[in-house]
Amino acid sequence: MKKLCLVFALLITVYSFSQEKSFEITGKLMAEDTESPVESATIYLERVKDSSVVTYTISDKEGKFKLEGTAYADSLNFYVSYVGYSTYYKKVLIDKEKINLKTITMQVDNRLDEVLVKSTAPITVKQDTLEFNVKSFKTKKDANVEDLLKQLPGVEVDEQGNITVNGKPVNKILVNGKPFFGNDPTITTKNLTKDIIEKIQIVDTKTKSEAFSGEAGDQENKTINLTIKEENNKGVFGRVSAGAGTDERYEYAGMLNFFDNDRRISILAGGNNINSPGFSFGEISKMFGTGGGISFNSNGTFAVGGRSFGGGQGITTSRSTGLNYADVIGETIDISTDYFNSSSNSENETSSERETILADSRFFTNSNSRSISDTDSHSANLEFEIETDSTFQLNIEPSFSYSKSKTFYDSNDETLDEDMVLTNQSSVNSEVERYAREFSTDLSATKRFGSKGAFVRAELSTNVSKQESDDFLNSVAEIFGTEPETIVRDQFTDGFNDSYGFSTELTYRLPIIEKKFFLNFEYRYSRDKDRNRESTFDFDDNTQGFTNFNTELSTDFEYTDSRSVPNFGATFRGEKLYTRFDIGYNIRTLENNDLLRPQFNVERQFKNIEASYRVNYRFSPKSSIYGSYWLRNNPPALRQLQAFTDVSNPLSVIIGNPNLEPSNRHSFYAGYNGFDWQKRTGFYANINASFTDNQVVSKSVVDPETLVRTTTYENVDGNYNYGISGNYSKEIRIDTLKKVKFNLRARFNRSRNINFNNDVQYASTVNTISPRLGVDFYWEKVMEIRPFYELNISNNAYDIDAFEDINFISHNAGLRTATFLPKKFEWRNDINFNYNPNVAEGFQKSAWFWNSTLTYSLLKDKGLITLKVYDLLNQNTNARRIATQDYIQDSQSTVLRQYFMLGFSYKFNSLGSKGEVGKDSFFFLD
Repeated sequence: MKKLCLVFALLITVYSFSQEKSFEITGKLMAEDTESPVESATIYLERVKDSSVVTYTISDKEGKFKLEGTAYADSLNFYVSYVGYSTYYKKVLIDKEKINLKTITMQVDNRLDEVLVKSTAPITVKQDTLEFNVKSFKTKKDANVEDLLKQLPGVEVDEQGNITVNGKPVNKILVNGKPFFGNDPTITTKNLTKDIIEKIQIVDTKTKSEAFSGEAGDQENKTINLTIKEENNKGVFGRVSAGAGTDERYEYAGMLNFFDNDRRISILAGGNNINSPGFSFGEISKMFGTGGGISFNSNGTFAVGGRSFGGGQGITTSRSTGLNYADVIGETIDISTDYFNSSSNSENETSSERETILADSRFFTNSNSRSISDTDSHSANLEFEIETDSTFQLNIEPSFSYSKSKTFYDSNDETLDEDMVLTNQSSVNSEVERYAREFSTDLSATKRFGSKGAFVRAELSTNVSKQESDDFLNSVAEIFGTEPETIVRDQFTDGFNDSYGFSTELTYRLPIIEKKFFLNFEYRYSRDKDRNRESTFDFDDNTQGFTNFNTELSTDFEYTDSRSVPNFGATFRGEKLYTRFDIGYNIRTLENNDLLRPQFNVERQFKNIEASYRVNYRFSPKSSIYGSYWLRNNPPALRQLQAFTDVSNPLSVIIGNPNLEPSNRHSFYAGYNGFDWQKRTGFYANINASFTDNQVVSKSVVDPETLVRTTTYENVDGNYNYGISGNYSKEIRIDTLKKVKFNLRARFNRSRNINFNNDVQYASTVNTISPRLGVDFYWEKVMEIRPFYELNISNNAYDIDAFEDINFISHNAGLRTATFLPKKFEWRNDINFNYNPNVAEGFQKSAWFWNSTLTYSLLKDKGLITLKVYDLLNQNTNARRIATQDYIQDSQSTVLRQYFMLGFSYKFNSLGSKGEVGKDSFFFLD
């Protein structure tokens, strides 16, 4: 390590003595035809030798610009690009520090002052679109789309693969305007390479019908569209890989892509037992099973892009296959479809210690559980986009899914009072098998009228879902004290849940001012009907079968939810200002028909106002502010309204409340974002708040002797939540090869929750603050060093004396490095340190987590040998502490532990206008 550091120090010294020149180029842009300043034009400099971008900026509202940077060259190519005007070109001598180009006149049409220009601007700013020219941003030669996105100004990609643009999340990525394996962004960003991409366009997320009708879309989320180079839109490319390691760990994956202009076919397959979705290929920086947009659930499953693959907690073996097809049929029909099959086996063991705080006492619960789960799922999606002419569009999107799962679960719980006397205990052993089938269809038809922006749209969505389950349960619950009781259950439950639903919406937009001011008329109607039955049978010793029907533990009901919402709104869309107001009247009817307990039938009707307001003002291409308000109401859940007593868990009894009212929530959101293209400085901040009336909360009473909990529900007022967050980033160019990027992020949140504790109403106020500082150092083709530190502080304060205020603090620090020397080698490290001093004795408080990867390229860079080590220090842990309104819990479960793995991957590519293999066309799907 000392020798390696010495090599780096010598290299830095050599570079520091290079003859690099600093410069500042200023000027002003004027339009030839209007004689007015040109705002939002792109001004950039390229090296004469290789046409690589040195620096760029955007002109302000007065047409002024300033380019700052450094260069080794004596001259640079200077360009100005603006939509509707000819690109201006000039060779600029870097012979002094400050260069004033004075006033530059932008000419319309194709009349050029100097020469014919074929260069493309690195950034093009339009009213609702930000476009990046891919060749202007340098990455390693085998970079994927995710690597490229990290180089774009204003774009952030976190360690889980989540993408934000000026603080707003990206929820959809398209390839040539079409989905690539559904709407899962990570499959696209990790498995398509920079080499085939020409442009990256960033817009507000819109449905197809919104894009066709010219509506604004969802301004809180972004869509990225990747444009494939025309010459790279025909051919075959892909990769296969496999690896084997210690402790019988393995992974394998393959992906094949066939592009033929509008026709696109992709196939993928993979499997592993390292808690990673099979098609992620174990990429260098995301290979450890925690990246790729994975969400973890408490039941031991994890999902990627909404698809379930197995256990997030525990050890998971998964297998997956997928197919994606897109094409254009004739001149009017675009089609896109995909199919996925995934299966997994997950094993997990969990232990927890919980301290429950009552108004006048407290008790303790110790739990241990073990689960084994097998899942197999299939899903298929199809999209048709039909445009019979320029004024009519029809979209049809059917989807189908089927899944089956089998879970074995056993647990042991014990509860002790505050004197540590055993009060009750239970053991549960169950075997559950479930089947689910679902079919849904979304249909929309849009008709445009005239040129002023009028349209009418009709939408229909239908959904049919059928679920079946077989549940064998064997449990023993023992209650001690003056009246001891033992409850033994040996039961079989046959259940099904059939759901049918549809929703319709009719929209008409009336233009008042052409393409600027509109009145919106909408009507929505929806109806959902569920039939739920769980028939429980006790084991009969005489018949030696499950033949005794248990009415108390069985349910059989029909539930209907219907909604009728007329809505009126107004929209204004100018060059800088966008605003929209909507108000609706929601008439909602909930009806429950209980076939076993007719006395508990429920029928309730709720009538509420719904409203929303959005505003966005763009100061310049560099900055904007935005805000929104919503008034929404949510009805109580059916189980909360049903008045019968649920004793399926003898230690936790639940009773519904048919008199519950719907909750009304007022939500506010506002923010500012800006990016200075010249200074590479980004800042965004936002504030959000919500206030809820008639919030439905649990109201529990614990028997002081048996500690059996009885829970019902009540409406309360006074709940609120608000938060403030901000992010500041600054990129500093040391020279043309080295740069440092600083990123400071901070979040503050405060929430107040009204609850009950043994019939005593109280409020808890939680304050959390989470600052994070990261510093990234990049040295092109040499190294990357990215340290960070994050602090989390939390305080939970109560307004009753029975509860003590609770304070938590945790630390998270890390270091990510990459070294690209010597040639053909790449060494990456991901080191994390977690320290949580608040967890209980017996649980691990701190841990180092170090993953390391060494790769070597061979076969003319078509092959790659990889040696990776997961949890090098063998300290991986998921111990955590949770604090709620009335309990504190420490838990720990099975995690993936240390392994070493050796792998090999091979890549192939024949993309080209005629399918031939081009020079330097091979790449690694990193």
